Amino acid sequence: MTLTVPLVLTFSASDPTSGAGLQADVLTIAALGAHPLTVLTGLTAQNTVGVKRFEACTLGWIDDQLQTLLDDGVKPSAIKTGVLGSPAAVAAVLKAKALWPSVPLVVDPVRASGRGDAFGGQALFDCVRNELFPVVDLLTPNWPEAQAFTGATTVDEAGARLLQMGCKAVLLKGEHLDAGEVVNRLYVADQKVLEFPCERLPGQYHGSGCTLASACAVGLGQGLNVREAVELGLEYTWQALNYGFAVGQGQLIPDRMHLMQHLGEEDDEFDEE
Repeated sequence: MTLTVPLVLTFSASDPTSGAGLQADVLTIAALGAHPLTVLTGLTAQNTVGVKRFEACTLGWIDDQLQTLLDDGVKPSAIKTGVLGSPAAVAAVLKAKALWPSVPLVVDPVRASGRGDAFGGQALFDCVRNELFPVVDLLTPNWPEAQAFTGATTVDEAGARLLQMGCKAVLLKGEHLDAGEVVNRLYVADQKVLEFPCERLPGQYHGSGCTLASACAVGLGQGLNVREAVELGLEYTWQALNYGFAVGQGQLIPDRMHLMQHLGEEDDEFDEE
């Protein structure tokens, strides 16, 4: 018997700590039972404190990576993007979406690191907004990203504008909003806004956005609808953050393997009761 494993194609930059970027995508996708396919879009020299250097991959390198997958007859079940870094990477994502129009595309519109280190200029972000947003199935911005792309002054205004820009669904993350708990909001055209509140954890985390977008992509690749995929992504990510650990002097790393490492702990607690 041959087991069919969903394939999730991710376009993102590297991270030496494996806390964010391509490595974080790979860990998340594998932990949730899918197989990662990767196109490296850039190199970073970064750690849990900040980014020292970023260099985008050339057009040739990006195209060659994607072409080798195409030559091998690969077809993903979902596509996810993180740091793109250049119009060449945007063009590669658009090419992939054109080849597989029915494959869901999840875009984490990363503009900067958690410390504020930029991963591109305004021209790149205009390219993402004008060319990529119209083919996005699920966009996962935080509030600063949503505000930067839309100029909105309220969360609902930002969600509405992002839908108007072509995104089919928008999960606007609430961790940067001033509230006691984190409220994530899902916007889908012509549907009621869905709110997903969760406890605000005390730490600062490196790669939480990568984790969430990748988990949502796995869910969509497994055939879940957007609400189900978002619920899966949010629950998985919250638990990964809850079990976060330190590898350096800065932000904590989400424990993306928590489903295996802490398997049985709830059962043990139940047995003790």
